[in-house]
Amino acid sequence: MSWTRGFTAAFAVCVLVLAGSAGCGTGDTEERRGGGAPAPVGRVLEDRDDQGRPYRQVDEEDAPEVGIEVQPAPADGGWRVRLTLDGFRFSPARAPAEAVAGHGTARLFVDGRYVAELRGPEYRLPGRLVPRGTHQVTARLYADDGTVWAVDGEPVESTADITVSASEPAPGGSAEGSAAPGTRR
Repeated sequence: MSWTRGFTAAFAVCVLVLAGSAGCGTGDTEERRGGGAPAPVGRVLEDRDDQGRPYRQVDEEDAPEVGIEVQPAPADGGWRVRLTLDGFRFSPARAPAEAVAGHGTARLFVDGRYVAELRGPEYRLPGRLVPRGTHQVTARLYADDGTVWAVDGEPVESTADITVSASEPAPGGSAEGSAAPGTRR
């Protein structure tokens, strides 16, 4: 008789252990939040940019800011683009595709055409992308999930107007432009 009692007791213990572990939160949302994963940031709007990416609305006090400065690079006929950032950090290339407050990438546009995705504050813009005439160079901030950071329904971006008066900018010439951080156009 003791053999069957021992077997029944062991079986009951196994059932309790298995039933108890089924309720454990391995990978549960609450556990991930407690473990350091970010909570959702802002709210996604129906508005989209020219590439079809939705805007992610955040309050102005929580919003990142970007400024842009563009100067001629006489050595190669290109342009030096430098971003100044406030409340924003660039994410590494393999960052998870989720929106984290103040993190992401910047995308660079010339006259509304996409040029490059930036993961750092400096970029060398080839001269062939900026022919003779007046152009707008825009830096826009994106979350890692591809949404556009926005305040009051407007993207967080900054634009510099530059004018190229010759086929290549002259050394020390006047073909440069800049915009202050947080400028939205």
